[in-house]
Amino acid sequence: MKVAVVGATGLVGTKMLQVLAERNFPVTELVPVASERSVGKEVTFKGKQYKVVSMADGIAAKPAVAIFSAGGSTSLEWAPKFAEAGITVIDNSSAWRMDPTKKLVVPEINADALTAEDKIIANPNCSTIQMVVALNPLHKKYKIKRIVVSTYQSVTGTGKKAVDQLMNERKGVEGEMAYKYPIDLNVIPQIDVFLDNGYTKEEMKMVKETCKIMRDDSIRVTATTVRIPVMGGHSESVNIEFENEFDLDEVKSLLSNAPGVVLQDDPAAQLYPMPMWAHDKDDVFVGRLRRDETQPKTLNLWVVSDNLRKGAATNAIQIAEYLASKNMLS
Repeated sequence: MKVAVVGATGLVGTKMLQVLAERNFPVTELVPVASERSVGKEVTFKGKQYKVVSMADGIAAKPAVAIFSAGGSTSLEWAPKFAEAGITVIDNSSAWRMDPTKKLVVPEINADALTAEDKIIANPNCSTIQMVVALNPLHKKYKIKRIVVSTYQSVTGTGKKAVDQLMNERKGVEGEMAYKYPIDLNVIPQIDVFLDNGYTKEEMKMVKETCKIMRDDSIRVTATTVRIPVMGGHSESVNIEFENEFDLDEVKSLLSNAPGVVLQDDPAAQLYPMPMWAHDKDDVFVGRLRRDETQPKTLNLWVVSDNLRKGAATNAIQIAEYLASKNMLS
């Protein structure tokens, strides 16, 4: 299968190449695509070098699938052009997520919504993906009424410039700033731009995407998203109010058996999810399970996942795997 990776030289694009190789996706020919300034550079895939080509050359190569991680404006411009050429696009930007004509997919939850006619498929926001993977089995059993989530998000979610800023600050070196403020030894309670309602765009993504992925507009979500000086892994404190009563042992059993979830919940052994455990893994790690003692039918838990993998590259490739398994990629 001929596969294009659009944005192949970026942080997520590089991770996509790594995950495609690790998961042995049936790539017969790789077409790495990037912006004009990267054309002619080389990327490595399974020990071979491939030259980066332009968007137009990427379309001309006629891949079966193009996995995009090149930013929203690029996706808005180019995804329809790839789709018009009969190429299935899986897009990692925010460009198509809330478009009512496009599917927003986490394979463990709603891959069944996909058809061969879906030529542009949206990959959700990283912080939303890990939360819904953990919560979906609980929603099916107890029905979620309301979610209160606070995130602790890695600098890799911003990109290479933010990683460089953090490392420069650790070394005491001046350099380009991805953020308005220092990130080392600091916490920045802003991810993306502020909206008129006082929430950031990232916070509202979590609100809207959760309902769309879980196919239930009655779920109320309120979010606070925060950037912390960590590399490779987003963490989330999640408070969930259910319609129906739950049993904590049953919750643990549901999570232990849920696809893509690893339960790490042993307070006596001080075992709980942390970014250091999640780094370079595809699972969503869940722990710190406890009943909210201030109101009924309410649960607290802690969710950690590698934002470049399940939060971006792996989820996109799992979508491609699903489409391939159903013979939806020509």
